Amino acid sequence: MVLVLPFDNRSGQTNLAWIGESFPDTLNQRLSSAGFLTITHDDLQFALDHLGLPADFKPTRATTIRIAQTLDADYVVVGNYTVRDNHISVQAQVLGINTLRMSQPLADSSELARLFDIENAIAWKVARQIDPHFNIALQTFLAASAGVKLSSFENYVRGTAATTPQERIKRLQMAVQETPTYSAALLALGKSQYAERDYDHAAITLAKILPNDRLALEAGFYLGLARFNAAKYAEAEAAFAFVASRLPLPEVVNNQGVASSRQGHDAAPLFQRASTADPNDGDYHYNLAISLLRRADFAGAQREVERAIKLHPNDSEAATLNTRIIAGHSISPLKDAAGTTVGTSNFEPLERIRRTYSEASFRQAAFQVDQVRAMRLANLPPTEQATQYTQQGYDYLAQGLIPEAEQEFHSAITANPGNPLAHAGLAQVREQSDNADEARAEAQTSLKFQPNVAAYLILARLDLKANQLAASASEVGHALRLEPNNSAAKGMSLALQARGQTVP
Repeated sequence: MVLVLPFDNRSGQTNLAWIGESFPDTLNQRLSSAGFLTITHDDLQFALDHLGLPADFKPTRATTIRIAQTLDADYVVVGNYTVRDNHISVQAQVLGINTLRMSQPLADSSELARLFDIENAIAWKVARQIDPHFNIALQTFLAASAGVKLSSFENYVRGTAATTPQERIKRLQMAVQETPTYSAALLALGKSQYAERDYDHAAITLAKILPNDRLALEAGFYLGLARFNAAKYAEAEAAFAFVASRLPLPEVVNNQGVASSRQGHDAAPLFQRASTADPNDGDYHYNLAISLLRRADFAGAQREVERAIKLHPNDSEAATLNTRIIAGHSISPLKDAAGTTVGTSNFEPLERIRRTYSEASFRQAAFQVDQVRAMRLANLPPTEQATQYTQQGYDYLAQGLIPEAEQEFHSAITANPGNPLAHAGLAQVREQSDNADEARAEAQTSLKFQPNVAAYLILARLDLKANQLAASASEVGHALRLEPNNSAAKGMSLALQARGQTVP
């Protein structure tokens, strides 16, 4: 577990302070993609509050250790930067909490306009410092921030650090306007709009994050809340169900149940799942009691509400519900067949929704899911391991997650060095990170094991870029003979014909 602290601004220019805040954002993204569990800004804020320290506190080494121990961090990354004449110089160090040993400085420098490259390079060096066997290429990290404008990144960082909701939303809107697909900015903007109770705009913003994005689960949770608060219960249920299908945490399953209940559906099975997953949460037992009472299951309802009261003795609503159950009074469904709300008394209990998202819980659960997957794969034959790692690698490539994809392809090749599609996938990673020589070498290795369209098309693109039209046409021809209807190969064929080169 790694904690990255904001880097110290030694430039003497307060307008560049945002850069210090940007390092944890980038390093957390890259280190997470490399398989480390990182600690977020919210987690750090919790530690500072717990220790009675202000948010802008500059920790000494002793205080840094106390913060890390509060958060159970194994490593802490600290650093500083200097900017002169639009040139930035950065130094970072890694503090091992168990050994209490600080690493040698990890340095890099470049033009300020290449801030992404500097931060990604520092992230790579930190990963190598923590794990000397770390095998993702530096060029892969450098390519990971492609598609985001630096000005968008600045507005995003300034927005997330803003002290007023107005400034936060303004900055985040500017970030999204410049880079419409910037999912981190979209998520931050949607959450800010939700916090300001602008539920419709929050839902519109959050819905722009694609389902295969790594931030889609958190976005889906807040999308569900935004829809729920706008009384769009079916859409809320769908959003929570999407998140639960990927990561069935009890708070998500509970919210899916609440949204379902608001539509007059029997949500008892969902509340049962939530309370089984977390039996120490009184709200889940309370919600299950209400659903069971709607079924006229008085014994079951009383059992659950008594569990809720035992966990929270001062819960007055639970006590009132318990009195009602003992008296043998059932409750009506929330809506009748026409969708009209039904009420029979002054106390019509409603299931409770969980309105807070614990990012740490989600990340830890996702991390554990990855660990379980790794253990499951370890028990498979090597060829099957390689097949599954390769498929996951291509899934990551489709999401634009280049470091994650490279890690999967390396795992596949370790399990089965002769897997042609794993080598082709690694070739595609090298191609996307502008390493033409290694991309070509991996594609040729792939073809040695088995002719395949993916490797031929990588070579064709590389040759086309190098203006080697005849070679590119030959490779496209090989691809089309393997798969005559392959759309990518057909597109390459048309591109070559437009440049006067016929595909054999």
